[in-house]
Amino acid sequence: MTQIAIIYHSAFGHTDVIAKDVAAGVAAAGATPVLLAIEAGQTDFDEFFAVAAESDALIFGSPTYMGNVSAPAKTFMDASAKVWFGQGWKDKIAAGFTVSASPSGDKLNTLTSLAIFAAQHGMVWIGTGQMPGNNDDTSAATDVENRLGSFIGAMAQAANESAEVTPKAGDRATAVSLGKRVAEAAARWRAGARETVAAA
Repeated sequence: MTQIAIIYHSAFGHTDVIAKDVAAGVAAAGATPVLLAIEAGQTDFDEFFAVAAESDALIFGSPTYMGNVSAPAKTFMDASAKVWFGQGWKDKIAAGFTVSASPSGDKLNTLTSLAIFAAQHGMVWIGTGQMPGNNDDTSAATDVENRLGSFIGAMAQAANESAEVTPKAGDRATAVSLGKRVAEAAARWRAGARETVAAA
């Protein structure tokens, strides 16, 4: 069965909500999600790397702080240099998600950082595959999938509220869709690799 590792940092619970929605999408597509939460101050990622090595895809998540990934997420990224040196994640599927308090919050820069990180590892990046949500300024707009109009990865807005009430339904549905899309892509990628080996 296809396994997807979801590697993320969450300080106040909002990114954790989105990570679990991504996992729900992975499971809905028939794959096995493995949630790996980065803790503040963590420096030992051997377990994360072991799970990543066994996974067909890695989905990275971080809140957007000061226009980029959080410090704990960056610590993980930097620690992966030893994996990079051996190209251990080369040709694995990758994707990303992020959360910030405002509709923009420079979330695009965080997703770009994650995509570049994946590219440096030789991974194959998967975007949302969604058209932008046709929304407006009413409260109903929060129920629209991909309401923030992101193509490169899933974006969510936390709006300085408790993780019990935000991110809203549309952002959470976007996360579920991303998880499903990545799982389906990873399954196709894995099947294609088996066919290539068999043909050889």
